[in-house]
Amino acid sequence: QVQLVESGGGLVQPGGSLRLSCAASGSIFSINTMGWYRQAPGKQRELVAVMDRGGITNYADSVKGRFTISRDYTKNTVYLHMNSLKPEDTAVYYCKLFLIATMRDYWGQGTQVTVSS
Repeated sequence: QVQLVESGGGLVQPGGSLRLSCAASGSIFSINTMGWYRQAPGKQRELVAVMDRGGITNYADSVKGRFTISRDYTKNTVYLHMNSLKPEDTAVYYCKLFLIATMRDYWGQGTQVTVSS
């Protein structure tokens, strides 16, 4: 069983910053990719940023230069550092990991990020 616990969401003004955290626990052998997705009301879930086990990253064009993904391999934790936040960044942010051992994706419960003045 795999558990993902997210934290760090909240309300922030435009131009502000937040850091999201996602800690994985359970039967998490051979984690490959960890990353973040988001879903705004009425929209499909979309990729925000992912990092594979080798440290290679991929970002959505809309967040490049503003968001940074990082991982602590010793703690099985992935972070999303979000700067220069915009109202259009408002969404529920979900953590996802892919395990080589099971060839499956696992999702967190989501954390709300609201950017508003």
